[in-house]
Amino acid sequence: MTVRTLQIGNRIRVEAGELRFHYARSAGAGGQNVNKVSSKAILRWAIGEAPGVPPDVRERFLLRFARRITRDGELVLTSQRFRDQSRNVRDCLDKLAAMLAQVAESPAPRRPTRPGRGSRERRLHDKRTRSAIKSRRRRPDEDDSSE
Repeated sequence: MTVRTLQIGNRIRVEAGELRFHYARSAGAGGQNVNKVSSKAILRWAIGEAPGVPPDVRERFLLRFARRITRDGELVLTSQRFRDQSRNVRDCLDKLAAMLAQVAESPAPRRPTRPGRGSRERRLHDKRTRSAIKSRRRRPDEDDSSE
């Protein structure tokens, strides 16, 4: 299976030359081909050197998926869902596209807000109610003549 480019939106472009695939034998039950066919696909991609990924997207990607990136700065993805190699390669590419799509757009900046009048009043009312409940649990005060 030949892959030309992986295009996510109009900003992110991953060329096929940047992706390296290795193949291994899949784990688990497999029938007659289990010890003969290397259908598991392992994708390696050096995101730090990817020219088609804008710096802000790269930074978000490295933060979000830090656990999947090796010390050498390579992302490692595997797929062994399918019995044939080409479908596992496609699955790896789909996973990579989904990961890039997650970090493609920058998150909207948080605009701090203040609590509304109603929420402040409800909070104070709840505090007064709770205080009254706790004060009723106390013993009644003795005469203050002990002073």
